[in-house]
Amino acid sequence: METHKVTKGEIMYKGGCCCGTVKFEINSGIESIVFCHCSQCRKLQGSAFASNGIVDSDNFKITAGQQDLTAHKLTEAQTRYFCKHCGSPIKSENSKMPGKVRIRLGTIDGDIIEQPQAHIFVGSKANWENICDNVPQYDEFEPGR
Repeated sequence: METHKVTKGEIMYKGGCCCGTVKFEINSGIESIVFCHCSQCRKLQGSAFASNGIVDSDNFKITAGQQDLTAHKLTEAQTRYFCKHCGSPIKSENSKMPGKVRIRLGTIDGDIIEQPQAHIFVGSKANWENICDNVPQYDEFEPGR
């Protein structure tokens, strides 16, 4: 996947929670954008799927509201961080992917340049959801992960 080059310190994206307490900046492009349809993502988002992307930890910075993040240890390896006031998911970290942060694309303000690469876990998607685009679909993880 092509990522867009930024000069050192250049802010590529800004985002934050729904209530505006927690804010962040991303100083790089976003990699591995997927729509995850697994039952866990549906429950965590309260929606048909989660829109996720990956950035290097060094390129992700909380600029406001660090003290307003709450952590939820989802698994032994994965911890989710969200605003303790409005519940917006901000990031998740996984010890199996050191140096990376997963973000929910819906928390980014404005448009993003990168495009989704896959719908994953469509084998367990909600029966009331219809996928209506040409993005590749996989019953579980996309090949190569």
